[in-house]
Amino acid sequence: MGKREQWGSRAGFILAAIGSAVGLGNIWRFPYVAYANGGGAFLIPYFFALLTAGIPILILEFGIGHKFKGSAPLSFRRILKNSEWLGWWQVLISFVIMTYYVAIIAWSASYTWFALGLKWGEDTESFLFSEYLNISEGVWHTGGIQWHIFFVLLVVWAVIFFILYRGVKAGIERISKFLMPLLLIIMIIFTIRGVTLPGATEGLNVLLTPDFSKIFDGDTWIAAYGQIFFSLSIAFAIMITYSSYLPEKAEINNSAFITGLSNSGFEFLAALGVFGVLGFMATSSGVPVQDVAKAGVGLAFVVFPQIINQLPAMNELMGVLFFGALVIAGLTSAISILEVVVAAVMDKFSLSRKQAVVASTAVTFLLSLFYVTGGGLYYLDIVDHFINSFGIALAGLVEVILLGWFFKVSTIREHNNPLSDFAIGSWWDIMIRFVTPIVLGVMMVLNFKTEFTELYGGYTLNSLIVFGWGVAIAAIVLGVMMKLIPGYKREEF
Repeated sequence: MGKREQWGSRAGFILAAIGSAVGLGNIWRFPYVAYANGGGAFLIPYFFALLTAGIPILILEFGIGHKFKGSAPLSFRRILKNSEWLGWWQVLISFVIMTYYVAIIAWSASYTWFALGLKWGEDTESFLFSEYLNISEGVWHTGGIQWHIFFVLLVVWAVIFFILYRGVKAGIERISKFLMPLLLIIMIIFTIRGVTLPGATEGLNVLLTPDFSKIFDGDTWIAAYGQIFFSLSIAFAIMITYSSYLPEKAEINNSAFITGLSNSGFEFLAALGVFGVLGFMATSSGVPVQDVAKAGVGLAFVVFPQIINQLPAMNELMGVLFFGALVIAGLTSAISILEVVVAAVMDKFSLSRKQAVVASTAVTFLLSLFYVTGGGLYYLDIVDHFINSFGIALAGLVEVILLGWFFKVSTIREHNNPLSDFAIGSWWDIMIRFVTPIVLGVMMVLNFKTEFTELYGGYTLNSLIVFGWGVAIAAIVLGVMMKLIPGYKREEF
């Protein structure tokens, strides 16, 4: 298997880690979550969650990867031999996410092109669902591959393949050093334009005006921890994998703080820009901001094209900036997600990087084709909901319980501190052993309660069982099965 690859610089590692954390959700999810959970007051539980869960788990996963020098399955195997399955569970979660994440990047790339000439027309909702996605009649009607999306997806896959094929230093690090500063510049321009539009203050007021009553609402705290947890790329093997490429003497603790705070800063920047343009649209249309504030696909591909159509100037530029930002944020995250699979396969089966990249890309590419069919949006919606709610969150809960209670977690702290710019104290152990498990446990109870009292998204029970529960459970089962397969013939540690 040869010597493990390494990052060329600390800056390269941090930019790649930030690139993984800064994804599509930072732009189209965080602004709405903040607005719906108390506006400015949401920042209190948000930063509390960042400091008590987000950064502590980043420190944990950076330390695990650096100390045990392996992909998630190999690192967990070296911690507790019977816990390799947890690493594979997290790898399979990343694998599932990758199958649909690339489809969203392809949509974003298409819309970057559509922005030139505002090709989506006046009825942006009809354009998205009827003309572009060509949505089928329901979940059980695949509708066939939409070739105009397929060819864009092919280009996206080619870019990801090329970067991963070149390796950690020449591929991932080099592209991260280019794309992350570019993404920041684009979002700064977008935000400046957004907050200077007529009516932008209406949107900013809605976003920032604190509703302190929300602080006493348990759902607000759950939303804050959920946002931090999902946006930092923790608990699905990415940060363990990335930190395993760090050299022997590498800073850990401060790198985790920089990554976590940079991700939060980008989210806040995006929120200002998004609500600035939402305020403009609401003012132009004569409706409250609340009527145009949405999240996810509806915000990105329906509302924003409507806004771009109504801008007084620089319509096409704003469209290219917004959707270009989605493409870049998506690519840097997608690269990290598939690298998890590549690293795990390399370690387990003693493959070269080139062999692992070809195999991982081929399998993931084939499954991603489901999401460029007429029923693709249905599958994406269901799979994304369940793999996040009962994949990432549950795997994270198992991780902190396993490491906090069945492993001397202070070992990681003692490993990190001599290498780091500053030492962390026993407060970190308390976060990992008590605070984070309790919060994630409450999240899981509420998630299960909601799931068993109402059908998600109005879908039929059989479709949720197959594409929702089925996929989430399959990730666990296959994780256990992967642990049972012989491997690591040339394991060195």
